[in-house]
Amino acid sequence: MESFQRGSKRRWLLPAVLLVLWLGVGGVAGPFAGKLSEVVENDSAAFLPKSAEATQAQDQARAFADRDVLPAIVVVERKAGLTREDNAFLADRAARIARVPGVAGPPSPPIPAPRDAQAAQVVVPVDANQDPGAVTTEVRSVLRGAPPGLTVAVTGPAAQIADLVTAFGGIDGVLLLVAAGIVAVILVLVYRSPLLPVLVLVSAVFALGLASLVVYLLADNDIIELNGQSQGILSILVFGAATDYALLLVSRFREQLRESASRFDAIRIALRASAAPVLASGGTVILGVLCLLLSDLNSNRTLGPVAAIGIASALLTSLTFLPAALALTGRAAFWPARPEVGSEHPETSGVWGRIARFVGARPRWTWIGAVLVLAAGAAFVPQLRAEGTAQSDVFLQQVESTTGQDVLSAHFPGGTGTPTTVITNASTAQAVRNAALVAGVAEAEVQQPAVNGRIRVNVVLRDAADSTAATATVHRVRTAVHAVPGAQAVVGGQTAVQLDTQAASERDRAVIIPIVLVVIFLVLAGLLRALLAPVLLIATVVLSFAATMGVSALVFNHVLGFPGADPVVPLFGFVFLVALGIDYNIFLMTRVREETLTRGTRSGTLHGLAVTGGVITSAGIVLAATFAALAVIPILFLAQIAFIVAFGVLVDTLLVRTLLVPALTIDIGRAVWWPARRAP
Repeated sequence: MESFQRGSKRRWLLPAVLLVLWLGVGGVAGPFAGKLSEVVENDSAAFLPKSAEATQAQDQARAFADRDVLPAIVVVERKAGLTREDNAFLADRAARIARVPGVAGPPSPPIPAPRDAQAAQVVVPVDANQDPGAVTTEVRSVLRGAPPGLTVAVTGPAAQIADLVTAFGGIDGVLLLVAAGIVAVILVLVYRSPLLPVLVLVSAVFALGLASLVVYLLADNDIIELNGQSQGILSILVFGAATDYALLLVSRFREQLRESASRFDAIRIALRASAAPVLASGGTVILGVLCLLLSDLNSNRTLGPVAAIGIASALLTSLTFLPAALALTGRAAFWPARPEVGSEHPETSGVWGRIARFVGARPRWTWIGAVLVLAAGAAFVPQLRAEGTAQSDVFLQQVESTTGQDVLSAHFPGGTGTPTTVITNASTAQAVRNAALVAGVAEAEVQQPAVNGRIRVNVVLRDAADSTAATATVHRVRTAVHAVPGAQAVVGGQTAVQLDTQAASERDRAVIIPIVLVVIFLVLAGLLRALLAPVLLIATVVLSFAATMGVSALVFNHVLGFPGADPVVPLFGFVFLVALGIDYNIFLMTRVREETLTRGTRSGTLHGLAVTGGVITSAGIVLAATFAALAVIPILFLAQIAFIVAFGVLVDTLLVRTLLVPALTIDIGRAVWWPARRAP
């Protein structure tokens, strides 16, 4: 008896120690989830590679100014025509703005609209190294108290940063609350237990706290850069992944409690059985997102380690904190539906038992039907418009920078205040100026003096600087000035940054997507110890991705009326969907492989489908719902990623993993494990 008690105490000790350690980690790391916004960088120019022409132009332009500046454009409008009081207000506020900390120099004098007397503008140079968003917010506060009936707005690149910061402000609070609420509701519906959802959510919260601490320290020490979209994806990815891994362990633990009287034995066996697929799943996602390190864009490249840190944190809590918590709570975690020793396993009965029997009865027709459904969705991929959008289209709600841009474009050439800059040799300045007067250019002016033999030409575009028409114009400008002999001209500015960002995104898609597929194949081959099965699994997920993008194109174009998509959207959609979508195939096929060793391929596949059906479906619904929560942030990119990943995960969970993969496995038979030998 004494020996038994000592053994029992030893079994309690490790879970208790782990629990205490994680409580300490949570206490230290938890607050950093709310501090990430302090180290966020939303300046798109900083994300371009050094080799980009816009970056080279920006570097050379520093010779013509004491410091880097971003323009904030104050625009006023009165439809009946500006009054003397309106002009006096604008002149007075321009003088006050000059004294705002972070304004890099005196604002321009008020510039009247050339076509009418209804509007005027003032260009404010904002120090790019002094938080342009915060400076713009202060400028806006100075402009309060306008005469009645006068429209006043601040637009331009600095104002867009300010509005982005405001839009992303909901990440720290609203997004996490929505995601946690969704997960809690789904877990309560699945397990009908008040305690188990708390344990899973605490595990996810600890994972997010740990990930936030690591990311904060790296970003604060300039080792990585963090932008708003990466911050939002980190929160959702950690919550969704931690819950997915938790569900797999919890399901296996509940299954084992029906076989083992000891909760410690049950969690040990469940952890041993779950660790391989969970680690393989997490490792696949980590390796997949780390492929983003090959991106030309810093914004993509930094998302790789940020997302990898999030997944690693989710793995750590799921394989340490959660097993400890389950070991200490035991069957009470499932109260009131406590699984008792010898009780019936419900996994193989009910709906999943019927689905398994359906697949087993008609495997060939099942997988052919699934492929046809996916192919029908994939047929609409050509309708996806991912050539880029205007910066003003980034916002899904009206913000001051877009309102101001509309007013500016109605009365001035669209590029006024944010000119495209051409840096060229002084000896060819006039020839470059003349060459730059292509279609879409309102005016071009040589800016004296020259510096070190180089000179700047300011080119004002007819269209808004952030529009797709403007990027086409800048492309024509580049072609024209590059052709001037001896000019060595480089073209920069906001529109050039947008053009180079789109080009880099297209290059990233071509390079990263094949590498992700190779990496995932190698992981699956090592896990399943086969070559044919990994090829089939990847093919099904790629087909699922194509179907998802086709359906997304229809929804974006004809239901939601989106203006298009950034070129990076398909890349992010692919990385997340293929890496996350393969998770469910890993969960299924590792169990199928385990069952095949004793039951044979056909029976093992059907049993594996039946016993994992509930947990994998629950995991997919949780992940889809958490990614859908990204839509609460009114940013076009995040709304599109939210739909693509949520819809794609449901397709992978409900169609690919439920019907296509098991039916295909049964139809192929034991050859699916080629070149390894498996029981028939």
